[in-house]
Amino acid sequence: MIKNKKLTSFSLWISMSLLLLSFQCISQNPEDIMIVKPKEINDVLTNPGIGFMTFQRFNGDTLNGGRGWTEGLPIGYQNFNGDLKNKNHPATTIAYWRVYWKYIEPEQGVYRWDMLDKALEIARSRGQTLMLRIAPYGTGNENDVPGWYRAMVGQKKEWKYNNPVNAWMVDANDPIYAEYFGGMIRALGERYDGHPELEAVDLSIVGAWGEGAGSELLDQTAREALVDSYTDSFIKTPLLALLMDKETNMYADSQIPVGWRVDCIGDLGFWASEQNGWSHMYDFYPREIINCNVQDDWEKSPLSFEICGTFLSWRDEQKYNREDVKYIFDQSLKWHMSSFNAKSSPVPEEWEDLVNDWLNKMGYRFVLRRFTYPKSVRTNSKLLFITLVGKQRCCALLQRLCICYQA
Repeated sequence: MIKNKKLTSFSLWISMSLLLLSFQCISQNPEDIMIVKPKEINDVLTNPGIGFMTFQRFNGDTLNGGRGWTEGLPIGYQNFNGDLKNKNHPATTIAYWRVYWKYIEPEQGVYRWDMLDKALEIARSRGQTLMLRIAPYGTGNENDVPGWYRAMVGQKKEWKYNNPVNAWMVDANDPIYAEYFGGMIRALGERYDGHPELEAVDLSIVGAWGEGAGSELLDQTAREALVDSYTDSFIKTPLLALLMDKETNMYADSQIPVGWRVDCIGDLGFWASEQNGWSHMYDFYPREIINCNVQDDWEKSPLSFEICGTFLSWRDEQKYNREDVKYIFDQSLKWHMSSFNAKSSPVPEEWEDLVNDWLNKMGYRFVLRRFTYPKSVRTNSKLLFITLVGKQRCCALLQRLCICYQA
């Protein structure tokens, strides 16, 4: 049975009002109305649900130093001086955090909701919403599954997917994995689905950092149980699934509209010398978007992309020039991205103009062509207004219905 996302009543009211009012026909301008025809601007707009995001940070925090970043640790807070600006980084409306399962459920059935409650509160106070991934584990013993789960399943850490970079830490086909990790996800959804400050949740089921490595080796029972823990639990809050494998992505999308994300935007050949010229941008993404049948998902779901490395590694290690950067940006727009995770790394000054142009084309953008309202209104009566809205771009975000009227 297909489960549908629900539109918020406010979004539906606004959208229908715009449509109905915009289609009213007026042959001339009556004397008793005021008419405003705003001038279109090309400024970078910081709108909800789109654009850059802070990663393991909130607006106003100090960025990552150098070319590195952190993830998976408990949500932490820097001293805040009241300045929401992000030095050498665009303003954002999304704070994206990843936390390992062990920190959310340190004891079986005992959840650190206080950590998430505070993060949602801080995000709101910084003009952001929270995007969240609870990853089952990372790499290394310090980033293992919860201690109580490790004691339950034993110390074995060599399973079907035994890649030296991102091997499975536990047997994802074991029914108790879906029972306990999936149980935590269901508890998460029960508490937070539809929370106004929760932007989206990653559909993270297996692999180091929850990136889905080895998902093609899941048996169908395990695949469905793990995916269902999300799609049963998040009906109002958007879900985003990394491009994993055809069976997993298509199964998730068959349950409810699920957006997708990719995590190595900008790889033009980071590992090409080791992999016979293979890269994410030229080989993997163009094929897998079609293979997983997600090329049209942008019309009903948000898409969120993540940088490969950092901007500084693009410049200093990969030696990318402006043409390379523009190609990367243009490809991401072709795939209809909504938001971008630069890992809270600085934007090189020489690329700032390219980034601003990119931001102006990312997600959605509306232009108010004409706005009319009566010169006078009686006390306690309705203010009726008519708008003419043109679209530059329109995407469908799960919680923010974007219906455009072409002027």
